[in-house]
Amino acid sequence: MHQGLNTTTDPQADERLKGGPPPQVQDWPGSDREMQPPADHGEESYKGGGKLEGRTALITGGDSGIGRAVAIAFAREGADVAISYYNEHDDAEDTARWVTEAGRKVVLMDGDLRDPEHCKAIVRRTVEELGSINILVNNAAFHIESTDITEITVEQLERTFQTNIIAYILVAQEAVKNMRGGDSIINVGSVLGELGHPYLLDYAATKAADHNFTKSLAAQLAPKGIRVNAISPGPVWTPLIPSTRDEHFVEQFGADTLWQRPAQPAEIAPSFVFLASADARYYSGDILAPTGILADAG
Repeated sequence: MHQGLNTTTDPQADERLKGGPPPQVQDWPGSDREMQPPADHGEESYKGGGKLEGRTALITGGDSGIGRAVAIAFAREGADVAISYYNEHDDAEDTARWVTEAGRKVVLMDGDLRDPEHCKAIVRRTVEELGSINILVNNAAFHIESTDITEITVEQLERTFQTNIIAYILVAQEAVKNMRGGDSIINVGSVLGELGHPYLLDYAATKAADHNFTKSLAAQLAPKGIRVNAISPGPVWTPLIPSTRDEHFVEQFGADTLWQRPAQPAEIAPSFVFLASADARYYSGDILAPTGILADAG
């Protein structure tokens, strides 16, 4: 059976987002159901090959975007999946349906990762209901555009850091209590953690922190055989974009990559499958960067 994303190998063949998506905005946290064109999470294209058979995964922000694509891919590779999400019940139910259609168990957990107790609770419930936690994907994220540093409020800073790095640490802290050799933590960083961004100062700072956290925790957990890696994507077509940026930004989103479009979540998910599987047993402290590169990079 073909494994991974079963579609054309030509990244220029996807014309739906070429030159950037159509202008649109949503209320935060955004919904996959309202995106135009709809994002591709591999619903019709991803074919599993048993790479995660018998494993259990917890995915934060697993209701939509990259998280949904990863949930679908993991389930089709044989893993049971626990999904943490915030408020978007319809999106979460849609993702759960795809997991169950793959013949796997799913647990949905709504709540705010800014609450330290919720960070612990989602791990405990995963273990209670699914029996173990072998893979943690720290994916949930938040950002707001601010063009002037003097306009960034303490509330915004706290929300961004609590969601994007503090929660990553707290969830991992609880997860490692239940992990053993061969298990895996995957943090979602961003190309902006390397490049920075003039209008996303706090977000870019948290993503740089995610990268450093990944490398530091990998060194700490190596004696236990637990691997820690990160995915650092470029522009990806997820609800976070129309729910946090203006129409002008949205319609140019991803146009400066080599493929002149943002990635679809389904194009990023196979990187997570690789890092979670035995194929990546030598990988730890590494950052995979499916960015599409900037078209003017040289």
